[in-house]
Amino acid sequence: MAHRQPLAKVKGRLRIRNHLVRQCLAEFLGVFVLLFLTQGAVAQAVTSGENKGNFFTMFLAGSLAVMVAIYVSGNVSGAHLNPAFSLTMCLLGRFPWFKLPVYCLVQLLSAFCASGATYAVYYDALQNYTGGNLTVTGPRETASIFATYPAPYLSLNNGFLDQVLGTGILVVGTLAIMDTRNKGVPAGLEPVAVGLLILAIGLSLGVNCGYPLNPARDLGPRLFTYVAGWGPEVFRAGNGWWWVPVVAPLVGATLGTATYQLLVALHHPEESEPAPDLGLALHKASALEMPASVRLPQ
Repeated sequence: MAHRQPLAKVKGRLRIRNHLVRQCLAEFLGVFVLLFLTQGAVAQAVTSGENKGNFFTMFLAGSLAVMVAIYVSGNVSGAHLNPAFSLTMCLLGRFPWFKLPVYCLVQLLSAFCASGATYAVYYDALQNYTGGNLTVTGPRETASIFATYPAPYLSLNNGFLDQVLGTGILVVGTLAIMDTRNKGVPAGLEPVAVGLLILAIGLSLGVNCGYPLNPARDLGPRLFTYVAGWGPEVFRAGNGWWWVPVVAPLVGATLGTATYQLLVALHHPEESEPAPDLGLALHKASALEMPASVRLPQ
């Protein structure tokens, strides 16, 4: 018992009682874990010339990173991890609007800091791979380790559509996973289901621009690369691509939220109303128990 007393004293002094501050700290840590693991997998593949990683390992690591990040912060901040998802929660009335800019700022700051951590861990590898020349384009570009850039063939219009639809699918899938009146996911396994959803999106929609689907995940690292040596080209590349993964996911989240509500959530039966299939089953069962002479017509 004696060894618990110092711990109790430390907890009493350090424990933060303000609910919003606790949420922000958890959200910061969740986004940090998400970005650090995701970028680390990309850095490992790029700086090794894809000898120690490829597109699948990058997508898989990103999906597992989402799962771990949700476990890290889920019960404290809700593990939004993404301004687009925070917007979704506001649209559904599950999150107060005044917290939206606070969460967005925390997510952006955390993504910036996680990029700094990735840069520090892979500093020697980056220097060895690039010869000290940090570029956004070319055979030895490394900016895409941190932020996303479009494939050479991708137009801004097509890229915008890619991000709207990708984020829309992300929101629809996540809302379905969270919807206890739908099929449902066993308690505690929701992060696993969301991770698999992210993996499916990456494997089907990742080729055009790396499926950022998250304004903070893209803008925070882009700002870091701007100040860390890659320069203003990070904002000029891809015909000024940078604003697409910032704006399009917000549009996609809005459309995805509306789609799931209009096509699924709004049509759930009332709590007092039995599900149609259950009512039909009970009716048939009662009919089978009656003598044939008194059965009701079907």
